[in-house]
Amino acid sequence: MINKIVASVADALAGVRDGATVMISGFGGAGQPAELIDGLIEQGARELTIVNNNAGNGDTGLAALLKARRVRKIVCSFPRQADSYVFDELYRSGQIELELVPQGNLAERIRAAGAGIGAFFTPTGYGTQLAQGKETRIISGKPFVLEYPIHADFALVKALKADRWGNLVYRKAARNFGPIMASAAQCAVVQVDQVVELGALDPEVIVTPGIFVQRVVCVPAHIARAVA
Repeated sequence: MINKIVASVADALAGVRDGATVMISGFGGAGQPAELIDGLIEQGARELTIVNNNAGNGDTGLAALLKARRVRKIVCSFPRQADSYVFDELYRSGQIELELVPQGNLAERIRAAGAGIGAFFTPTGYGTQLAQGKETRIISGKPFVLEYPIHADFALVKALKADRWGNLVYRKAARNFGPIMASAAQCAVVQVDQVVELGALDPEVIVTPGIFVQRVVCVPAHIARAVA
């Protein structure tokens, strides 16, 4: 019997090793798997490469992971905002590496990994510092930059509901990077508000099929502290 439900956050994060590449869903607080991030801090893996849209807010969630000095490198599109002081301090003191990726390129590089695409050409970034050292090409009279997929060992994702097969639905904007990150990682770990019976999810509203999900842990909404 297929059953991807695990008993605890600790069980969900088993096997995350030092030096792993970990994708974390979320757009700011929306869709950020806060309890999985807290569990990762407790689990103790170090020298991580984190792939996320931004670089943390305040002192919680992703920012707390950075503050705990567990991250060697972050790949993101929006590292600086009013409350990104944890990242700012680490970056300015040379304690964290940043790979800055335009948001569309970030999403497409993650999607390409899940789709098995070897590389792709994009106009975004051409003629800027972000294209330095990368192959460029003129196609149909327009300039393009070659970009490569981003693969991950683990993806930490927040969804609204799951069944025991790992089929997922999301809550509104909390969907953001979750579906493509789940497909791009060797092991997708999903935090959900609710686990429902098999067959309770309308196939027409399932966004991430269970084939892309390896572990599901239920953190009920009244316990979870995440925004969405």
